[in-house]
Amino acid sequence: MRRATLTSLGLALAALLMLGGCERPPVDSVQRGYRGTGMDQLYNPRTLEAQAVANQVPEPLPAVSAEGPRAKDVFKNVQVLGDSSVAEFTRTMAAMTAWVAPEQGCVYCHAAGKDLSEDALYTKVVARKMLEMTRHINTDFKSHVADTGVTCFTCHRGQPVPAQTWFSAPPHRQTAGMVGDDAGQNSPAKTVGLTSLPYDPFTAYLSQAADIRVVGDTPLPSGNRKSIKQTEGTYGLMVHMSESLGVNCTYCHNSRSFSTWDQSTPQRMTAWHGIRMARDLNVSYLEPLTSVFPAARNGPTGDVAKINCSTCHQGAYKPLYGASLLKDHPELAGGTRVSVAAPAAAGATAAQSAVLFFDVGSSSLAGDAAKALEPVIQALQSSPDAKAVLSGYHSAAGTLSQNQGLAKQRAFAVRDALKAAGIAEDRIVLEKPQSAEANLSGEDPAARRVEVALR
Repeated sequence: MRRATLTSLGLALAALLMLGGCERPPVDSVQRGYRGTGMDQLYNPRTLEAQAVANQVPEPLPAVSAEGPRAKDVFKNVQVLGDSSVAEFTRTMAAMTAWVAPEQGCVYCHAAGKDLSEDALYTKVVARKMLEMTRHINTDFKSHVADTGVTCFTCHRGQPVPAQTWFSAPPHRQTAGMVGDDAGQNSPAKTVGLTSLPYDPFTAYLSQAADIRVVGDTPLPSGNRKSIKQTEGTYGLMVHMSESLGVNCTYCHNSRSFSTWDQSTPQRMTAWHGIRMARDLNVSYLEPLTSVFPAARNGPTGDVAKINCSTCHQGAYKPLYGASLLKDHPELAGGTRVSVAAPAAAGATAAQSAVLFFDVGSSSLAGDAAKALEPVIQALQSSPDAKAVLSGYHSAAGTLSQNQGLAKQRAFAVRDALKAAGIAEDRIVLEKPQSAEANLSGEDPAARRVEVALR
């Protein structure tokens, strides 16, 4: 009898251990693909309820007038938002205080007793750079954030330091032995969902530009250099992305063929742009601030805190479940990437040239770019003999052949917009840039453009 009791207890304990990693019902299931593909998303209502509280959007401050003197003409040392009215600028500063430092107030960035224009505190220097970064995201990475955009609140949520950031991991300490370097594996870490995958999935992919690859695209004898080690690093990043958004792999991938793009969901392309956005922000905006932060704010290897998917998403498939603060703060999408050159002739009223900028990987003519064409169209309509010469450019990301095709499609988009405005096609000239070097302009967003000149 005693043996039977012990056996029953053992079986019960084993069952509890087996179920320890399972979630108790109810769990909601949402089908996202064809039946039989296993493309279901599982959601725990209890988790979602807790997340809903963390993703509440604050009420916007009352709107103010855009009229009146410009902030740069009234205040000293205004390096960002200087073209806003004084009222708009003051409203933005008040909103930033509520988003980032509601308890500390203005003195979090402005030293008490000193002129507000002074850069006495490092936090002010950082805040200015982050403001520039926010506008960069909303202007140049619509391929990821769309028109929803981001504000300081997206990451900070009322805290001076965002809850989710990362530092480069220190070298893994290990004893000498037959195994050798374990490449950061078999040391379960929260960064990779407590799996045995490499515990630093960020440095290689979100700071450096390592290939995100699971399988090679050529047979082994013909130059395939993709390794299992690289696969494991990629899986570590994917686990992070899954946990950051609160979704499983089939949110982006078709389970019949995880690597095939044409069977993947649209979210996979959005994620592709998100990875490149995070990398761009870390390299261009955060890492240059390393020496600005006090040593105590930097990581164990001396690097600055950087962003990953969790920084904005914080467990939600869309930050703040898709709610936009940007609509109430359009100045944070400022710094328009559209510029129209001044008229060549004195007293002329029509633009003689224009530069239209495009989003990453896009040939769609955005609203600002379309608006920049209006002076050009007016000039063509008032000068029947004039012609518009179009030259499409691209950045260095991706393959050269794809980029050249993208540059051509951008020029075609501008051509079609001119034709739709009534400009005859024989007055539109598509011209290839003078040199390959001129057409390949690195990662500067200004490289993704179409130049329009009137002749």
